[in-house]
Amino acid sequence: MKRAAVSLVMLSGLIYLGLCALLFVTQSSFIYIPRAASVAHANSAITLSVAGAEVAVSHRAHRGRKALIYFGGNAEDVSASLKGFARAFPDHALYLMHYRGYGGSTGSPSQAHLFADALALHEQVMARHSQITVIGRSLGSGIATYLASQRPVSRLLLITPYDSIANVAAGRLPMFPVHWLLLDKYESWRYAPQITAPTRILAAEHDDVIPRLHTDALLRHFSPGIATLHVIPGTRHNTISADPGYLALLRAG
Repeated sequence: MKRAAVSLVMLSGLIYLGLCALLFVTQSSFIYIPRAASVAHANSAITLSVAGAEVAVSHRAHRGRKALIYFGGNAEDVSASLKGFARAFPDHALYLMHYRGYGGSTGSPSQAHLFADALALHEQVMARHSQITVIGRSLGSGIATYLASQRPVSRLLLITPYDSIANVAAGRLPMFPVHWLLLDKYESWRYAPQITAPTRILAAEHDDVIPRLHTDALLRHFSPGIATLHVIPGTRHNTISADPGYLALLRAG
């Protein structure tokens, strides 16, 4: 009986370790879900040449000081947002980045690559425009937060953001050592204290992907007076942008 119990414990341990290994190997497939660009670009598309990849950027040209950079969700075709942003920000040039592996961009996505690509895009946009608004949605909120902590931006707008993807994953998979296994943690809480640009956070009232506690945790890491939170009633994580007041809240940010 004792030997059988020991064998069962050993088997359970091996199964658990196997599941941990599987989670480690397949983690990228849960974070990144590439989408092709399905919407024609309003004016043009530009290509950002970066180390190891060519990154596509949906673009609406506009002369003047103001520009908007957008980083979308993990399964988003950002070109679909171009029309709405063009209406909401008629006086801005628009730059919507397709992550590596998304929308015609080459390469494979990772936190290190997407952070570096965001810096490269900002540098290119800054050469043409002096006032840059940065918007990040869901996964993209982590990229936008990092960028705003490293480079000058005039405004930061975060849609359904998190304190870290690692914390969100740990809440969903409490039986696994997620913080040890996860390579791309997107720890926005680390970068929020460095941000000085006015920041507006939009949260969905019934977010079924990023629990509200993670958005609230991020908000607490901003310096006093920098960030404000607006909850859009009756919306979920994937329907917040369909709310009639969504674009107006972004514009007013």
